[in-house]
Amino acid sequence: MEPITVKVKKLDPRAVLPSRGSPFSAGADLRACMDGPVTVEPGQTVFFHTGLTAEIPEGCAGFVFARSGLASKSGLAPANKVGVVDSDYRGEYMVALYNHSKNPVTVNPGDRIAQLVVMPVSFTEFTEVQELSETERGTGGFGSTGK
Repeated sequence: MEPITVKVKKLDPRAVLPSRGSPFSAGADLRACMDGPVTVEPGQTVFFHTGLTAEIPEGCAGFVFARSGLASKSGLAPANKVGVVDSDYRGEYMVALYNHSKNPVTVNPGDRIAQLVVMPVSFTEFTEVQELSETERGTGGFGSTGK
């Protein structure tokens, strides 16, 4: 499979390009770019700079996900759950981390704070109709298909 090429620009000389933890990692780690340690108190959200901007190819979008280790061990995860980066966005990539734990958590410069996954997206047109096709599931939602 051909890799998707993403052009990345450093906005700060301390910034670190996104990198994968292993050859088959779906996400590339984003790192905190800041002057010194920042502590996130329980229940607090803090915005972290990455010092990076990028050019996501047209037809794709970037998705900023939690790093599983950081979220499960420290309780820090993106406040918006998943950040969506459109292909025409050229601003700095920022990560809003929320502390779900009961303990303060300190983030240091260069710490891996989230992961970026670049995926193709479909562009959809929405059309208003009077009726939708019927399905076996119908209007059943939230747990209607079993455990």
